[in-house]
Amino acid sequence: MSKKVVVIGGGIGGLASASLLARDGFDVTLIEKNLNFGGRAMVWEKDGFKFDMGPSWYLMPDVFEKFFAEFGKKPSDFYTLKRLDPSYRIFFENKKVFDISASLKKNVKLFDKLEREGGKKLIEYLDKSKYQYDVAMKRFVYINYGRISSYLKFLNPKLAFEAYKMKIFDSIQNYVDQHFSNETAKKILLYNIVFLGGTPKNTPALYAIMAHIDFNLGVWYPMGGIGKIVEALVELAKTHKVKICKSTPALGFTFKDDKIVSVKTKNASVPCDLVVSNADYAYTETVLLPREYQSYPKSYWNKRTIAPSAYIIYLGLNKKLSRLAHHNLFLVNDWMSHFDQIFENPSWPDRPSYYVCVPSKTDSTVAPSKGENMFILVPIAVGIKDTAEKRKEFFDKIIEDLERTTGEDVKKHILVKRIFAQSDFANVFNAYKGTSLGISHTLFQSAFFRPSFRSRKLSNLFYVGQYTHPGIGMPMVLISAQILHQEIVSEFK
Repeated sequence: MSKKVVVIGGGIGGLASASLLARDGFDVTLIEKNLNFGGRAMVWEKDGFKFDMGPSWYLMPDVFEKFFAEFGKKPSDFYTLKRLDPSYRIFFENKKVFDISASLKKNVKLFDKLEREGGKKLIEYLDKSKYQYDVAMKRFVYINYGRISSYLKFLNPKLAFEAYKMKIFDSIQNYVDQHFSNETAKKILLYNIVFLGGTPKNTPALYAIMAHIDFNLGVWYPMGGIGKIVEALVELAKTHKVKICKSTPALGFTFKDDKIVSVKTKNASVPCDLVVSNADYAYTETVLLPREYQSYPKSYWNKRTIAPSAYIIYLGLNKKLSRLAHHNLFLVNDWMSHFDQIFENPSWPDRPSYYVCVPSKTDSTVAPSKGENMFILVPIAVGIKDTAEKRKEFFDKIIEDLERTTGEDVKKHILVKRIFAQSDFANVFNAYKGTSLGISHTLFQSAFFRPSFRSRKLSNLFYVGQYTHPGIGMPMVLISAQILHQEIVSEFK
């Protein structure tokens, strides 16, 4: 008899896990609380505009290729990729605007303009970043740190030395400071840390690998939107006979000894031999599980560095925007004050940096022919007061800054508008404190120190997604699903 697996949550991690396990003969049922799949990568459509509500950067194409190869497929079997050029545009508060190109030669020339021998420094930095990436992907990323064998690997002197060379005990801020003196150059290499849910001061220098990912591997876009990835995962799940139930939230469990024997839903209890939770880790632990079965109780989560939430504005415009690229970053001079208002003194930011995505610059299918699809994302602290009045006030603040910085009229051309913020992340995704990402990638919340793939109290409960190793982002979540799959197959097949 096939082992019965219930996967809770139809985000990228849940769909990927369900497909991998079903392919290997498990009897898989996936339950999703929302009407749409994808979790934070779900899609919203209105009046001819199609919005990717969450992830918008397609990075690390090698990871997607490796995942789909598990099924004898390629990404191109499901969607068409286009490399963006420019990769992204950065607007600085001093009115300077820089494009990061798909061409390394152009980026070298840019850094030469920013500081003496800046291009040479960039090449050296990227060489080190590539080394870090290659070693990380080969030796450190695709492993389960919950196993004792993973700890023993670090007793190998050669491997321990490689870990040391990757600067895991230094901050990325210090690491970049050692290579560059120009503040603009530093910001170009540090901006992406906010997408890892941290600050330059508390994120390990290991994440300098992001420079190789950006500059060498490139920034891509799947035509039709990020939702095409979700569609591909749903197709894989259906191909391998996963039973899918939408609008079916998990309400709790039935236990026998140290095992879950069924998952409770609003209509029935689904019997199971194994459970994989792609729901919010903290929600599963502190809400769905009674205290005696919690591996990570509330006291644990209260001590974590929680990644930011996000204030997101989705806009459909009846005009084209001439001064924006597909990806745009708006960075203030004193950006550390914004980080402080996220992590040190949680409050709505006074002078925030923010990100603007205009996918209709690349993809005509996401907006009407004479319109523009855009969303604006501002990182904000978790746990702050989220009211309708504050949302409106903040909307006016951000739009005014966008119009002033770019010289584009936006407000009077809005046809479609939606705001999604902290309370929405909590309500739609059961996200702990309304976080948009999970827990930050600080030193003591990386690798060994991230929440485990499996429960310490229940022998058949497993976890997948951004809270587990290797962490935040679509590629990392796909790797999480592959690691978990190996763990389950090795034990139960």
